[in-house]
Amino acid sequence: QVRLLQSGGGLVQAGGSLRLSCAASGITRKINAMGWYRQAPGKQRELVATVTSDGSTNYADSVKGRFTITGDNAKSTVALQMNSLKPEDTAVYYCNAAHTTLQLEYLEVWGQGTLVTVSS
Repeated sequence: QVRLLQSGGGLVQAGGSLRLSCAASGITRKINAMGWYRQAPGKQRELVATVTSDGSTNYADSVKGRFTITGDNAKSTVALQMNSLKPEDTAVYYCNAAHTTLQLEYLEVWGQGTLVTVSS
């Protein structure tokens, strides 16, 4: 069973930077992709950025050019560097991992969530 442990986040002024990290643990056949999603108060959870096992990345339009996602296959970790933060980036950020189990099931797991607050 794969588990995700997140770290980072907190309070920052607009224009500042924060870094989120996430580490996967447990036994699985392969982690296919890891990524970050966020959910602001009163809104649905949305994709922020993902990175596949072959290094392909995908970003939400709202964060392109400001956020950078990096993955480390060997360590089963993913990080999100967030620069030029805006108040509208305020949300709970969730780490996500899509993996193939030893039984060849395709599953997704979520981290515990971490609050990012950007003050104006």
